[in-house]
Amino acid sequence: MIHFAPQDEQALLSRCSQLEGLSFSQLAIITQSPIPLNPVQRKGWAGQAIERFLGATAGTQSLPDFHELGIELKTIPLNAHGRPSESTFIVTISLLTIHQEKWLTSYCYQKLKRILWVPIEGDVKIPFGQRRVGRAFLWSASEEIEQILQDDWCYLTTLISTGHLSDIDASHGEYLQIRPKAANARSLCYAYDEQGNQSLTLPRGFYLRAAFTQYLIK
Repeated sequence: MIHFAPQDEQALLSRCSQLEGLSFSQLAIITQSPIPLNPVQRKGWAGQAIERFLGATAGTQSLPDFHELGIELKTIPLNAHGRPSESTFIVTISLLTIHQEKWLTSYCYQKLKRILWVPIEGDVKIPFGQRRVGRAFLWSASEEIEQILQDDWCYLTTLISTGHLSDIDASHGEYLQIRPKAANARSLCYAYDEQGNQSLTLPRGFYLRAAFTQYLIK
C-alpha cells in the first residue's frame, strides 16, 4: 500500500492514524521496503519508509517533504524513557552561498515552518523490526519560538559567512545548532576561511536540539 500525495492536512493526518502502532516489520511489508540486514545501513530507513507510506513527494529535493502542503516530515526516535535519543537533522548548509540567504526565504525556514512529527521507538534493546511508530502531530512555531530559531540561524550563518566555521561547535545556538553532516571523513566540501579563501571542510547541517524536541513532545 503506497499512497499518492495527500491533498490536505486532514488527509495526511488520516493516513497517520493508519500508521500509528505499526511495527517496523509491518511497515516494511506494506511499503515494500525491506529492512537492511546490516544495522549500519538502517539509519534513515524508518523515515524513508514512513515517507513512502504517507505519500511524501519531495524525494531528495531541498523542499518540504509534502511540498504542495508546505509540510516537512521528521521522525523522533525515543529512548526507553520516552525522550528523544538524538538531535533532529533539518537541512544541509550551502556553506559557500549561505551569506546570500535571508531567514524567511532560507531552506532552513522552509523546512521548519510546518512539521509533521512522527515519534518512533528508538530503544536499542528493542529488536529493530519490533519497534513501533507512535502518534504523529502537526506543529508550527509560536512567534516566541520562531524568533529564537531566527536568532540562532542569523547568529550561526554570520559565523559561517565571516569565516568562523571552524569555531562553531554543538554548544552554539539555543534551539538550532550546527553539526557535521557527512557519510565519512572523506566527504569534504568547500567553505570560506577568515581570509576569504576557499578551504576544504566537512559538510555541515542545521539540527534541532534533542532538548527542544523533548519540549515539543511533552
